[in-house]
Formats: sequence, structure tokens, C-alpha cells
Amino acid sequence: MMPLHFRSHAYRWLLPCLLTFAAVAASQQTSTNRPFRISENRRSLVGQDGTPFLLQGDAAWSLIANLTREEAAQYLQDRKAKGFNAVLVNLLEHKFAKNPPKNVYGEAPFPKMSDWSVPNEKYFAHADWVIRKAAENGQVVLLAPVYLGYPGTDEGFIDEVTANGPEKLLQYGQFLGQRYKDFDNIIWVMGGDRDPGTARANVDMIAFGIRQYDKRHLFTAHCHSDSPPAEQYPGPWLDISTSYAYQIVHLRLIEDCNRTPVLPSFLIESIYEGEHNASEVQIRRQAYWSVLCGGFGHVMGNRPIWLFDPGWQKAMDAPGSVGMMHWGRLFRSRRWFDLVPDQEHKVVTEGLGEFWGLDYLAAGRTSDGSTVVAYMPSARTITVDMAKLSAGPVNAWWFNPRNGVATSIGSFPASGSRQFTPPAEGDWVLVLDDASNHLAAPGR
Repeated sequence: MMPLHFRSHAYRWLLPCLLTFAAVAASQQTSTNRPFRISENRRSLVGQDGTPFLLQGDAAWSLIANLTREEAAQYLQDRKAKGFNAVLVNLLEHKFAKNPPKNVYGEAPFPKMSDWSVPNEKYFAHADWVIRKAAENGQVVLLAPVYLGYPGTDEGFIDEVTANGPEKLLQYGQFLGQRYKDFDNIIWVMGGDRDPGTARANVDMIAFGIRQYDKRHLFTAHCHSDSPPAEQYPGPWLDISTSYAYQIVHLRLIEDCNRTPVLPSFLIESIYEGEHNASEVQIRRQAYWSVLCGGFGHVMGNRPIWLFDPGWQKAMDAPGSVGMMHWGRLFRSRRWFDLVPDQEHKVVTEGLGEFWGLDYLAAGRTSDGSTVVAYMPSARTITVDMAKLSAGPVNAWWFNPRNGVATSIGSFPASGSRQFTPPAEGDWVLVLDDASNHLAAPGR
């Protein structure tokens, strides 16, 4: 633990940022030059053109450190083709670079890791190139300026953050704020796999240093599993919440959705494909839960992709990535941002599966009752209260999340209860639409 006089010194350096922060925060939601604003209901993000942003993300932690420019371009183009519009990336890599903390070109972020106030221009020029290349592909970079590291490992910079101290970290943040303030495709991600603990003041220094110059970009945090960002970073810079769960994921998502005050939230991490003996349905169900339980998207992960170990090119066509492609197409074909989670099970009333387990059916209904989307991890007969849909005939579809094929079931009155049974085994999505809206098949 840092001595009391040192902690006081840290907050003296924070004071200039705090004095200007109120004006910055007040201007953020009205600025027309910001890449994103928070929606009126505070459940999602909206782009400059007014389009709600469904975050279809890929964990690419070591992208800046481990790939050449040619390889990075190949990766980003493949992700674009599959609909991924966000990548989660470390600006600095502590362990998983080929020669940490240097990038593939042999450049280190700082001449001395004990002094983050003196950056290496060549290192950050390569980072700039990667971020701009992502922008060319329409992708947001969820950019972690410092990855603290999972507790009990040597994966992160927690020791360096403590050793550098508040003054140098404030200067590092100011450098980042000045450098990246005009980029249009960044969301800042503070922390990384752990709660800050006694290092929180130093992490705050980086955030406030960035915000001192960068008044355009939103901030979120990646904490320890099952740890809500608002509890770990209760200061004024946190704009977006995240969910991080490895156990019963939908329970964490529901709890985070119900937090007050409301912050837009997305599933930043759960089981990665290629790790922990993850099944194909496990990767898909957490993605569908992420939206149907109240979030605005999901970052999937795959090993070897996230650290770009040998075989990462082939892994880009693995079932997880293909499943996320179908996921994105389905939700973008409907008003996903208007779906209200059916937490009280008033829409889907039977066939709900295990609330305290992994076979839970999650459903959402648009606020006007024009669409219902329900995902079940395994096939079974379910019962829907059709009166919860808007008046008129209801078009029903089965959507196969494994191949993206939608099959019409028929049209039914918006009254009474009706049972629906999937056409085969496996996980399925039931989509119900007000026929008067003349919507195309889900996923189109």
C-alpha cells in the first residue's frame, strides 16, 4: 500500500483535471463531434448518424504488439467481412508480445518502462496505423491504455503502474489524450482483468490525463470477473458499464442490467472459444444472452486469435466467428435496441429452462410489442402469450443460429397462448413480428 503522503500527492496532481472535468462532462452529451453518444434510455450507444450501435466485438488483445501491418490488415478485413465492428486491443503488451513489451518491429513503447512520461514515437506510430486501419474497416477499437493483469499472474502492468507513480501516469494520459483526440473510432477501456485496489488513484491519473485533452471519446472498464465497473471506478470518467462472467453468464447480465444509475453495458468477456473446453453452443448462447438480457453487444474471444499464436488465420473461420456473423445479421434485421428483457416471463411463459443453470431461455419484446425474440440453448416446446404482441396477425420464424437460415412457421392471431416447437435439436431463436410491418426474414 502506498504511504498516505504519497496518495495525497497523487490527488494533488488529479486536482487540475477534476476542476475542468465538470465542464467536459456537461458538454459531452451535446457535442456533435463525438463518435458516440449515449441513447436517451441510457441502454445503448448511438453513432453520429443516429444509428444505434450493436457492438459485435472480437478480442484481439495483442493486435498492436504481435502483427505486422500486412497481417493486421488481413485480420481486420476478415473481421469486417463477418460483421465485426469492434476489436478489444491492448495499447501496451506486458507478456504476450513476442518480445515484450516490444512490438513485432522491435519497438518498445518507452525507452524505460520505469518512466511512462517519455513515449517512443515509433511504437505509437505503429499503433496509430493499426487504429486507422480499423477505422477504414468501420471498426471501433476498444483500446486499453494499460492492462493491469489477472491477479496472481505476470500478465499485466500492475507493478509498473504502481512504480511509475501519479505524475508520470498523468503525463502518459495527457500524451494519449492529445494524440488520439481526433480519432473517430476509439472507446477507452481502463483496467484489465483485475480490480485496481490500491492502484486506483494511479489508473484514475491515466483516465483524467486522457480526458483533459480528449473530450470526444467514451470510457469503460474491464475489471475482475463478476466485478461491476461502477463499484471499482466510482469517479466521474466512467461512461459505459461492462459485464464479465465465466459461470452462469445470464445471471450476471441480468444483475448488471438492473443496476442504478443506468449505464449502457455490454458483455466484454466470457468463455473464449478454444479455452476451458468451451462448446459451440456455449459461445453462441452468451452472445444471444448479451442482448436479450439488456446489453448492447458482446466481445467474443478465441484462442489463438486473441494473442495471435500460430493458427490464428485458420481460427478466424471457426464456428464462434461464423456464429457471431449470424448473430449480428439477426439482431440488425430487427429493432434490437428497443428490446426489453422479459425478466418476469410474461411473454414466454413456459419452456424457460434453468434460471440457475446454462439452459436458460432469454427473451426480449420491443416496447411497442411489434417484435419478440427468444433464444433457447436447447430445443423444447415453449409457450408464448401472443396477446403481448401488438394487434394484428403475427408472423413467426425459426432462426437457426448455427447457419443463419430462417424458416417461416406461419401467421397467427395476436391473442391467447400458443406453443412453438423447434424443427430439430440444438439451439434456436424464435422471432415473432407484427405482420403489418412487412419485415423480411430474420437475418436479412
